[in-house]
Amino acid sequence: MLTFICYPKCTTCQKAKKWLDDNNIQYEIRDIKNNNPSFEELIEWHKMSALPLKRFFNTSGLLYKSMALKTKLPTMSEEEQIKLLATDGMLVKRPLVIGKEFVLVGFKEKEWNDRL
Repeated sequence: MLTFICYPKCTTCQKAKKWLDDNNIQYEIRDIKNNNPSFEELIEWHKMSALPLKRFFNTSGLLYKSMALKTKLPTMSEEEQIKLLATDGMLVKRPLVIGKEFVLVGFKEKEWNDRL
């Protein structure tokens, strides 16, 4: 079973959820604001995704901007970045789809079509 991690008020997450439903894909839903990813989960997902860690940050979010992370992240270690992501779900790029051996970060319909 897939885990769909989203913020229900996010329009991109709403589009992604509709896409999952329209394609009859089974999933468990998890609200990223109420159930923030843990440090351990983020380490595992980062490894499974093979993506740069920066892709896990919600760079368009208010929290990211208010914390001036655009200038701070390049000077932080990966461990420090993951610890920071684990402090608040609103820092994490969404939606996320977690499968047994893969992670999708953000909603890109073509990528989701190819993978799911």
